[in-house]
Amino acid sequence: MSIPNNPELDFALKTVEQASAIAQAVYAEMANSSLSKQDSSPVTVADFSIQAYIAQQLAESFPQDALVAEERSAMLREASAAASLKAVTEYVSKLLPAADANEVCRWIDLGGGEARGRFWTLDPIDGTKGFIRGDQYAVALALIEDGVVQLGVLGCPRLKLPEFEQMGILAFTQKGHGSWVKPLGTDVAPKKLSVSTHQKPEDSVILRSFETGHTNPRRIKKVRERLSIQPEAVLMDSLAKYVALAAGVGDVVLRIVPDANPKRREKIWDHAAGVLMTEEAGGRVTDMDGKTLDFSQGFKLEKNRGILATNGPLHDSFLGVIKEILND
Repeated sequence: MSIPNNPELDFALKTVEQASAIAQAVYAEMANSSLSKQDSSPVTVADFSIQAYIAQQLAESFPQDALVAEERSAMLREASAAASLKAVTEYVSKLLPAADANEVCRWIDLGGGEARGRFWTLDPIDGTKGFIRGDQYAVALALIEDGVVQLGVLGCPRLKLPEFEQMGILAFTQKGHGSWVKPLGTDVAPKKLSVSTHQKPEDSVILRSFETGHTNPRRIKKVRERLSIQPEAVLMDSLAKYVALAAGVGDVVLRIVPDANPKRREKIWDHAAGVLMTEEAGGRVTDMDGKTLDFSQGFKLEKNRGILATNGPLHDSFLGVIKEILND
């Protein structure tokens, strides 16, 4: 497999790299301000700034393509959010000099497109609390056509992989062309990603969310016990988990539906780029029932419960135990 060369991937690489720089700048310049998502905090400003920038660039580069993204401008338009809107406009105008408050809000709302046919999906800051803690987060962009993820790019400014000396990576994948990674902000040649070759469940490293509301720690504990897993689970925010899995740093990404919210369904922007990245690196991804993820059902994976992503050889062992536990 070779690194693909086409306008869509070039666009995604350029915009995600620039968006990652926005996120880093916002955090560095606003780190001493309040850190909740209801005010002019860094995470709020980074979220909206990145979505406005990428939405505008997408409308200019691929005007026929819809964008399905997480944020809407309604909050920014409130009088109480004037400081946030001002900060967002200032960051966006550094890249797009024509930006003003109204245009920024309009660009953000371009993210309300329909999830059908050919469209892009964006999570401008995936891993809100990771961003707040100065830990893992990701800028996640993917292209989906007729329910099939075609390419994905992840900017992970806080992730360090053994392949490179510096922290911060840009990971990308395209269907049929493998998964690749390079340091953010450099011209270093990309390296191909490959999942681990581990075959013994007891030796596997699980990558799971910090947020207990996103998964089911009680049932994950049962999975670990039944498979006699020795290594401690690695807690990691955001789609950075998928990059670590694709790079062979971990073996399993596990998202079991929470007890408190058994009808929870995952949002497509939280998984699209990472799912393809794992598969193109040699791994396997299904839901908890062993079904392929269906990205044709709108902005959520309505026909799938939870997520199981593995290096491949471990998949059936984990899937079998998960099914047993769910049926207990």
